[in-house]
Amino acid sequence: MKAKTSSIISALFGLLIITVGIMNIARGNDAGFGAFLLLVSLLYFSPVTNAVEKKVGFKIHWIFKLIVAVLFIWVNLAVGAIAEGYYPELLNASPN
Repeated sequence: MKAKTSSIISALFGLLIITVGIMNIARGNDAGFGAFLLLVSLLYFSPVTNAVEKKVGFKIHWIFKLIVAVLFIWVNLAVGAIAEGYYPELLNASPN
């Protein structure tokens, strides 16, 4: 059960990083970084992680994945497309 839960959480982080990568490619100022995020996000999905483990010979630890995900999200919120005003509707959203 623990493996399934960690796999789901890892996939959610992967989806979040994919979303941020697509945002950077579509409307951000750094399409290269967005493409890099899309590539890195693949490491958060179990089939890719298993393939990397077979190819390289060691597993990427979940703590490393967590630190990388938090770092990428922090970087994007601090200096990415959202911080530079490419998504004003996200920053100025007010409930009706």
